[in-house]
Amino acid sequence: MSEEKKEVKQEASSIAPIKEKDRIMSWGSNTMLWLGGCISIGTLSMGSAQLDKGLNLLQLFLAVLIGSTILVIGICLNDQFSYKTGAPYAVQLKSAFGTKGNIVPVFMRGLPAIVWYGFQTWLGGSAINNISKAIFGYDNIWLFFLLFQLLQIILSIKGFQGAKWVGNIGGVVIIFAMLYLLYVCLTTQADVIAENLLHKEGTWGMPFIAAIIAFFGNSTTVMLNAGDYSREMKSGYSTAKRGVSYFLAMVPTTVLLGIIGAMACSATGIANPINAFYEMVDNKFILVVTLSFIIFAQLSTNLASNVIPPAYAFMDVFKMKHRTAVILIGILAVCTCPWILTNDSSAAGLDLFVKVYTAFFGPIFAVLITDYFILHRKKVSEAELQDLYDNKGDHAGVNWAAIIAIIVGAIIGLINVNISFFTATIPTGLVFYFCMKKMPSCERFRKGTTLEK
Repeated sequence: MSEEKKEVKQEASSIAPIKEKDRIMSWGSNTMLWLGGCISIGTLSMGSAQLDKGLNLLQLFLAVLIGSTILVIGICLNDQFSYKTGAPYAVQLKSAFGTKGNIVPVFMRGLPAIVWYGFQTWLGGSAINNISKAIFGYDNIWLFFLLFQLLQIILSIKGFQGAKWVGNIGGVVIIFAMLYLLYVCLTTQADVIAENLLHKEGTWGMPFIAAIIAFFGNSTTVMLNAGDYSREMKSGYSTAKRGVSYFLAMVPTTVLLGIIGAMACSATGIANPINAFYEMVDNKFILVVTLSFIIFAQLSTNLASNVIPPAYAFMDVFKMKHRTAVILIGILAVCTCPWILTNDSSAAGLDLFVKVYTAFFGPIFAVLITDYFILHRKKVSEAELQDLYDNKGDHAGVNWAAIIAIIVGAIIGLINVNISFFTATIPTGLVFYFCMKKMPSCERFRKGTTLEK
């Protein structure tokens, strides 16, 4: 390998700013990466869950469309710092939270990702095991779980090169699998779907609004660390062009997943969409297609959404090498005991866990947006960027204005966690702004901002 290629590889695996000449993601690769990252069995299940809320097919379509479009807007807002500077989410946080204060929000994003990494790895291993049983009659879920995890660790070590490869290939597989599953629904259960979903009266009231919020909230995690992906995009793409990439990757896919989940549930009465497909058609080929979809969905989502955030967190906080960080994350994911988390008996505890950590996501997002757009007016000089990497610079330590703001926002959000992003975001931004303006301890954090005297 040439010295130049070694330099690019090392740069891509670090938290240092990535230079424009070293970025590897084209517009198309970025689209496929986000497409793979937004695929989840949870979206299928969420589509089926809307039937109990009384929505018909048109209302479900609009709810998913609106919710996922709002999410794309949020991503477009929060990806700009890293696209401009080449620095990851962990460093972006230092501008508002300080070089030590960023530990709180970086791990609020990273630790849940490790839990979901293990959870989805178990689902992927289970899918491989089911294919093995169907074709070869061999049953060994633990073997396939560990082999699937080993594959993910190997691909993760390659950094964004691995994620890019999986995104480009997995995205194609996922698209064809989804279209095939939609075809199965329409050709085998058309009459039932028309009666139970298409001709249903439905409701435009609170259940419709709740569905919008649900499909928006399903992927707010990636909205926080959107910069971890935009920093890898080649230069020359405006915010609008990147937005089109995010939209094409996430919105049609999420809409299709939601509709497929609802159709499968409508046809069979089974809430779990995967089990619903088994019930709909007793066909080994369809079984393999469905399970292959699950495998690639878990693989692409893990590499894109569940490895990168904690890896950058460990690299920043513990000064680990990229290889060490991803291996440790893979081990920790196994230690979360996903075989227990996937049990029905664990559903309530897992749901509470999700509600607690998501109550902090809106406030963290509000602090980042307020800091970049209002306090810094989208301007980050080279000197200001380098200061974020200096543990003795102006951003050293903890900015208590940001910590106080997210605590206040989380308290507001926990009042009704289902709509916490919408109720907590604006109050958090206001608290952060006025604390930055009035608190004496924030004086050095005001340097370079509109509040500097």
